[in-house]
This record gives sequence, C-alpha cells and structure tokens, in this order.
Amino acid sequence: MAGLSLAHPLAFAFGILGNIISFMTYLAPLPTFYRIYKSKSTEGFQSVPYVVALFSAMLWIYYALLKSNEILLITVNTAGCVIETLYIVVYLAYAPKKAKLFTVMILLLLNVGVFGLILLLTMLLSASHSRVVLVGWVCVGFAVSVFVAPLSIISKVVRTRSVEFMPFSLSLSLTVSAVVWFLYGLLIKDKYVALPNVIGFTFGVIQMGLYALYCNATPRLPGKVVEAEEAVDDTFKVPEHVVTIPKLGAPAVEMKTCEVHTVESPPPIEAAAKQEDDEPSSAEELEKAGNKGSNNTEQV
Repeated sequence: MAGLSLAHPLAFAFGILGNIISFMTYLAPLPTFYRIYKSKSTEGFQSVPYVVALFSAMLWIYYALLKSNEILLITVNTAGCVIETLYIVVYLAYAPKKAKLFTVMILLLLNVGVFGLILLLTMLLSASHSRVVLVGWVCVGFAVSVFVAPLSIISKVVRTRSVEFMPFSLSLSLTVSAVVWFLYGLLIKDKYVALPNVIGFTFGVIQMGLYALYCNATPRLPGKVVEAEEAVDDTFKVPEHVVTIPKLGAPAVEMKTCEVHTVESPPPIEAAAKQEDDEPSSAEELEKAGNKGSNNTEQV
C-alpha cells in the first residue's frame, strides 16, 4: 500500500521511476532482435535470459496479487511478460532446430511445469500470510536468476574478446534498475523487493566492467584460437622420423620414433655392380698368369 500512498511520496516516485527504467530495460534487446529479424538467424544469441525473465515476471505478478495493492509491481511485470513473450516468439522463428527444441523444452519445464507446481503447492499447502512469505522468497531466488542469466555468455566474451553478445545498454539499464528498485523496496519495507536488487547491482557492475575491458579489444575468432593453440603445440613438438628396419625372413617394418637414429646406408647399386664386373676380370688375369707360367716351364 505504501507504494501508492501519497503519504510516502518518495516511495511512489521511485516506484514510477522503477517502472520507466524497467520498461526501457525490457526494450534494451530490441536492436538484437531487429538484427535477428534482418539476418533471419539468431547468430549465436541464447534464449535462456528471456525465458528466465519471463518466468520471473510471472512470479512477481503472483506475489503482487497475493500481497494486494502492489499495482506498481503488477504494471511493470505485466509489460515484462508481454515483451519477453514477443522476444521468445521471434527467437523461435529464426533459431536453428537444436536451439528451437531447447527453448521449447525449458519453456515447458520452467514456465509451465515449475510455475504450475509453485502455484498449486502454495495454494494448497500454505495459509494466506505464509503464502506471501513463501512466494516472496521464491521471487528473490528467480530475480537473482534474471540478473545472473546474461552472465552465461561471460565465458564467450572472455574467450572471443568480443562484447558483441553482451550489449552495454542492457547491462547499464539492469544496474540502474536494480538501484531504483532497491530504494523502492527499502522505502516500503519489503525485503523481497530490496534484497535481490543488491545482487543485481553487483552483477550489473561486473558486466559493465567486462564491457570496458573488451570493447576495444581485437576480437578473436574461435577457429583462430584453435589454430593458435595448434601452432603452439607444433612449436614444441619433436618431429617424427620414419626408419625402415629390414628383418630377415619377414617384410620390412616401418617404425615411427621421435629420436633420430644413425643408420648405415647400404653400398650404392652402381658400386656393387662394378664390383661384380671386376671379379671376373681378376679371375681371367689369374688364369692368364697361370698359362704364362706353364709355357715358361715347358721352354726350360
């Protein structure tokens, strides 16, 4: 009630400001999805942040309805549900088959199965006040997931040294939105609204820090990274030498080794042939010498 009461004008002001900033945050991925629409391809973008954001908005609407008179929470999260649903529809229209099946699977699991289970259990197993507390803590958990979800691409940003898949506008709007909603929750004394935005502010600062680090860095393509690693391996690799070892009574066997062995080379074919030609000539000379000796004996 404090969020709409004129007796708490500061809380009301932060609530309105939070609605405006959150709406702009929901619109931050528009350039990304326009690019997907123009290229007819998702180009490596992931659907997980949008599915998780949709689920979180659904939970906050349920929490606001249970608490009653939280119109500012209902308006911003209703807008979030509509916008995130449109994003997911566009993603499914242009995603490859594998990514499309994965997105449908987590939609059914999270937004239908888990949300339906939470709704059923809280309605059947808890009273009115304890239901608000239980759903409040569930909202805190998944609000943190919304802030963590864009960090799923941090490894890709570090690996490729490219911020192409982590828009600065989205990180900045998430950070500012977290600050405003924290102040709103603090002023209306709602810890379930204030607490997750402390974590959201932290993650937002991390994302902007990564953007500042890699925004001017030379992008590194995944294929180039692999080639560079192979080049480093080749630099320290001992070249292989193939040595043919003849074995008596068996065909020659080729063995690969990383050591260089000294192998005596066989005599050249021409030298061997010349040696064979020289042997008969030596025999003929001996025969002639023998005949000459016999003739000399006869003369004596």
